[in-house]
Amino acid sequence: MLPIEQQRGEYTLSTDKSRLDIAVLHDTLSSAAYWALGRSYETVVESIAHSLCFGIYSQDGRQVGFARVVTDYATFAWLCDVLVLESYRGKGLGKWLVEAVVSHPELQGIKRIVLATRDAHELYRRYGGFEQLQAPERWMARVS
Repeated sequence: MLPIEQQRGEYTLSTDKSRLDIAVLHDTLSSAAYWALGRSYETVVESIAHSLCFGIYSQDGRQVGFARVVTDYATFAWLCDVLVLESYRGKGLGKWLVEAVVSHPELQGIKRIVLATRDAHELYRRYGGFEQLQAPERWMARVS
């Protein structure tokens, strides 16, 4: 699959994993993202290796946003690790990430894309078409 790149103002969105700044992602995920606190560097590297990743970069090439999709590219996808660095929030970059994920050509036709969020329900509803689970009592999780 060829990387996709989009330009919006002074920012670039790319699915090229070679552009990802793993150190910035690890630092942000492990210390500032409530769902990934304490995540090891090795786990961040491994999770990226097995996912479709979206990065947003400033004009100077610095990584300022990220989203990751775990998928089989046929029937199921899980949107996770969505983040925009604090100093870049309020610029529409989170909205752009969500829109880019749901419109990605390799994810078209997938019946179910899921995610979990503590506080960004309206972002995902408005810009990705997400809705509450129809039958949450059917879903289960194994947490270790």
